[in-house]
Amino acid sequence: MPKEKLVQKWLDCVHEDISAAEVLNNTGHWLYAGFLCHQAIEKALKAYWVDTYGSDPRYTHNHGILVEDCGLSEQLSEEHRRLIDLMVPLYIEARYPEHKAKATRMLNKEASDYILKTTKELILWIEERLPSRRPSDSSGSTSK
Repeated sequence: MPKEKLVQKWLDCVHEDISAAEVLNNTGHWLYAGFLCHQAIEKALKAYWVDTYGSDPRYTHNHGILVEDCGLSEQLSEEHRRLIDLMVPLYIEARYPEHKAKATRMLNKEASDYILKTTKELILWIEERLPSRRPSDSSGSTSK
C-alpha cells in the first residue's frame, strides 16, 4: 500500500476512535472512552511514523516508546507528557480484569473529560507535524 494511503488509513482510524470515545464519554462509559483515546493516540503516532520513515512502526501499545521512536519526545509539552503517562493503565487487556478495575477507579467525569480534551489536542499536534502536511520551503525540503 502506498505510504500516503497507509497514513490516511491510520488517521481515519484515529478519528473514528475519537468519535466513539466522545459518545462513550458522554454516556458515562469512561473506561472505554479512555481506552479509545489510548488507541487514537497510538494510531496517530503510528501514522506519524509511517509518514516520517515510510515503514511499519514498531509493534507496541506503549506511547512512551512510540513518542521516543518518532523523535517527538523532546517536543512534547508538559501537559502532553502528563497525558502519555496517564494513558498507560488505559490500555485494556481483556485477559486481566484486575487492570480494568484499577483503571476504572482512577476515572470519573472530570478525569474522562480531561483525557478526551487533551487527547484531541495531542492528536492535532501530531497531525500538524506530519511530514506530508508540512509546507515545503523554497529549497524543496520540509521544515520541522
